[in-house]
Amino acid sequence: MSRTYKKIIIITAPSGAGKTSITRHLLQHFPVLAFSVSATTRKARANETHGKDYYFITLEDFKKKIVNDEFIEWEMVYVGNYYGTLKTEIERIWSEGKIPVLDIDVKGAIHVQREYPINTLSIFIEPPSVEVLRERLSSRGSETQDTLETRVSKASYEITFKDHFDEVIVNDDLQKACKEAELLVDNFLNQPL
Repeated sequence: MSRTYKKIIIITAPSGAGKTSITRHLLQHFPVLAFSVSATTRKARANETHGKDYYFITLEDFKKKIVNDEFIEWEMVYVGNYYGTLKTEIERIWSEGKIPVLDIDVKGAIHVQREYPINTLSIFIEPPSVEVLRERLSSRGSETQDTLETRVSKASYEITFKDHFDEVIVNDDLQKACKEAELLVDNFLNQPL
């Protein structure tokens, strides 16, 4: 596999655009990829597992890790909820001979690109429209009217950054978007570093 183990793939998008579905598809399709588990201060949801979905840590521990420079990137994504990518997580995946796939927010993705400008593929997943995004988020049933409006407003803002990424996939059809992502990743994996 030559030096490809030092590569990084970033999948980013506004909440509800389909980045997690596309990330899961890529992980199933390419055995060399490994999911980079993010750290967060938010509480685990009923179906989430510590160390698999996220590293759920206290705000105090998160802030200590910031001070100790243990993150590649971190953000307060929503008020009071911090998210970040631990350097040890990326190193762990590389040490297994795999390529980390980061499913992260837009600001974090821009930061990782700056840290690793040569060996990174960044893909922005764009919803067909803000209204479609609103419908997707609303259909989840996990949002109050206030949190829905916050997410939609944030998504509108994040879409303005799409040109900062290597590739943009409009997710108006999930199967088609997954196939596009597959082709991009396949090409990236086969490029020499």
